[in-house]
Amino acid sequence: MSRSSARYVLPEFTERSGTGQMRTLDPYSKLFEGRIVFLGTVLDDTAAADVIGQLMQLEHTAPEREITLYLNSPGGSFHAMTAVYDTMRYVSCDVATYCLGQVASAPAVLLAAGTPGKRFVLPGARVVLEQPTLGEPVHGQPSDLLIQAGELARTRALMEEMLVRHTGRDAGRVHADLERELVLDARDAVAYGLADEVVQRRAPGTR
Repeated sequence: MSRSSARYVLPEFTERSGTGQMRTLDPYSKLFEGRIVFLGTVLDDTAAADVIGQLMQLEHTAPEREITLYLNSPGGSFHAMTAVYDTMRYVSCDVATYCLGQVASAPAVLLAAGTPGKRFVLPGARVVLEQPTLGEPVHGQPSDLLIQAGELARTRALMEEMLVRHTGRDAGRVHADLERELVLDARDAVAYGLADEVVQRRAPGTR
């Protein structure tokens, strides 16, 4: 599993508000105003908390309005993914998902979990399916190793269930595909059922 690195300092800009006052914003704050949430790092517990907090706040602000989730993540924690996944299904808003760059392993499930008909990939996107792995080397008594093996089997079964639910693929096909890393380009991701459409550019009037 990839490890997250320290976050860089975000650029800031100043703009005049509707009341004429000057305010300083960063790009993420500006996206948030447009109901856009961006996951651009490894999906660890910190990143999951950021995404969940934004989803919950946007639903509270306008529960009838769509949220857009942009994804560019090289992988991450399965359990962090399930926290975001459950929140996406919990909020009353539609959640449109876009993959730009790549989504690998756990974040690929989030792409597929977007509202049906609102799951998109950009032409150069890369989607990778692979089974969950243990985050750290396992040590301990044989009984401890058996517990970890059982947990790994449980998480894999849960990932397979999620992918079957959102792609419409046969359970046996999904199980076989997770045996080895499956790399898909944008069109193949749509054909597999992980997304609904390849988009070249933003449509006029959309976020």
